[in-house]
Amino acid sequence: MPKVLLACLALCCVPALSAAADFPPGLQTLKIGDAAPDFKLPGIDGRDWTLKDFDDGKVLIVYFTSNHCPVCHAHDPRFMDLVREVEGRGVRVVAINPNSGDGLRPDELGYSKYDDSFEDMTPYAKDHGFTFPYLYDGATQATAKKYGCLATPHVFVFDAQRTLQYKGRLDNSRYPDPASVKSRETRDAVLALLDGKPVPVPVTKPFGCSTKWREKIVNVEADETRWQSAEVTLDEIDAAGLAKLVENNTDKYRLFNVWSTTCAPCVEEFPGLTRVSRRMGLRKFELITISTDLPKNRDRVVAFLSANRAALPARLKPSLASEGRTSNNYLFTDPDVDALIAALDPQWEGPEPHTVLVAPGGKIVFRHNGMIGEAELLDVLLAEMKETYLE
Repeated sequence: MPKVLLACLALCCVPALSAAADFPPGLQTLKIGDAAPDFKLPGIDGRDWTLKDFDDGKVLIVYFTSNHCPVCHAHDPRFMDLVREVEGRGVRVVAINPNSGDGLRPDELGYSKYDDSFEDMTPYAKDHGFTFPYLYDGATQATAKKYGCLATPHVFVFDAQRTLQYKGRLDNSRYPDPASVKSRETRDAVLALLDGKPVPVPVTKPFGCSTKWREKIVNVEADETRWQSAEVTLDEIDAAGLAKLVENNTDKYRLFNVWSTTCAPCVEEFPGLTRVSRRMGLRKFELITISTDLPKNRDRVVAFLSANRAALPARLKPSLASEGRTSNNYLFTDPDVDALIAALDPQWEGPEPHTVLVAPGGKIVFRHNGMIGEAELLDVLLAEMKETYLE
């Protein structure tokens, strides 16, 4: 059984049981038999879509999904399986992104290279092979409120008269593996309607990432204030200490970056590293920086780290404490550079910056010499650590 990342479940993923106080003003609840609310939303194909554009379907599936959500990453491929299964049988499909970027913290984006902006919907849809309109509701979220979208994914199935016949989850499994699915309520509903039969289970509770309402901007701003005021620390380390960190007897991926304030590519690269570190703040991931500045220039190193917010995500503090550590930033003190190379990565030729990703157990799974772009690094991490919340 894979481990569930509990922090993500607590902060991002919900079984749609949030307290009423978490809901925005105007949120409605559709009941079975209610008419499908109308909408007019922009699609990634460059045109606006309304409910009337789907009049020709015997069945209409309204699928609320999003680019950032790890549960959507697990469910979207299974949803595409359903779409392909009913192709040519008169089923119309529309996907809607209900989320506002104003309601997303940076660390909620740690499972995707995309955010929930309209611009990122196009590459996300291409990656997942969407063959239906993908619409953006994040500007006003009026449609999400009319439909009562509590989370992504959240499914609504309407009959030929566009009355609601099913709402809830795609299926019963939160896992990415299709073999874990035991009941397929959305599929059952669609097939029943196509066969002229009653929907066997008309209502289930959606499980996914809570809808990112614009009202959550207060929480996002508070998170930004905490991040900007977070303490940035710097400890000294020698070759033996570094070698112990590389052994990585933890359940975290460790990204080591060797740099200095006198290295122009290092300075240019560094802000992207700290943004990635913050983005991955809910995951089992740690950025460890190793400065090769002279010990006498410690104050300059601290100032640079602080200016670039090389802070430790709050979730990692207990982990460091259990290891007897107080920082994720280090000033290398041994005079022999060969000792640094031997301790970190014997394949490293010596130029800076140098970046190494070490998996739990100490295996180097990625190395890069020279500057690495933020997007490229994020691709590497997501490929290694996966884009679903099960690690």
